[in-house]
Amino acid sequence: QVQLVESGGGLVQPGGSLLLSCAASGSIFSIYAMGWYRQAPGKQRELVAEITSGGRTQYADSVKGRFTISRDNAKNTMYLQMNSLKPEDTAAYYCNAEINNRITIRGYWGQGTQVTVSS
Repeated sequence: QVQLVESGGGLVQPGGSLLLSCAASGSIFSIYAMGWYRQAPGKQRELVAEITSGGRTQYADSVKGRFTISRDNAKNTMYLQMNSLKPEDTAAYYCNAEINNRITIRGYWGQGTQVTVSS
């Protein structure tokens, strides 16, 4: 059984910062690409940022220059440093990871963490 658990969400004022974490645990042989997605009420889930096992990153245009994705492969953990937050960043943030669970390779989702940017 593999689990992804996000943490670090909360309420922050515009211009503020938050650090999200996503920890993978369970029967993990290896983790390939990992990514952060977000979904605002009434909108489709969208990719925010992704990172390969080798550290190559990609960002949505809306967060470039403000968000930084990183990972600690030794800890099976991914991070999203969010700076200069805007009200339009308000959403539930989900982590996703492509994981070899010793039987197959498949994608896993976390349960989500809420980020609210408001004064």
